[in-house]
Amino acid sequence: MGKGMRAGKRPSSGGGSMQKQLQQMQAMQRKMEMLQAEIEEKEVTATAGGGAVTVTVSGKKEIKSLQLKPEVVDPEDIEMLQDLIIVAVNEGLRQIEEISNNEMSKLTGGLGIPGL
Repeated sequence: MGKGMRAGKRPSSGGGSMQKQLQQMQAMQRKMEMLQAEIEEKEVTATAGGGAVTVTVSGKKEIKSLQLKPEVVDPEDIEMLQDLIIVAVNEGLRQIEEISNNEMSKLTGGLGIPGL
């Protein structure tokens, strides 16, 4: 027999703690899925050009609406309108990404899980 072992006793395999860790990971995964579904239901609105362009972006990172004030539509300056749309859309996407990152970091508590 090995040092410290007694007849009839088996070394502890730690199987119970592994099972507990697996259950904790499964519970965290369910919470993450629920949180992701909540985030996907959110919407943010961003503007550019002092409100000349307004965009609403969903938590699924889809454009839900886009409004243009008539005075920003200048056939002689399409590039300005394009730039304003890009700025508004990118700001909306940035806001959704920030919300997602903040909510997920609350759940993971700084566990350092890659991709979150």
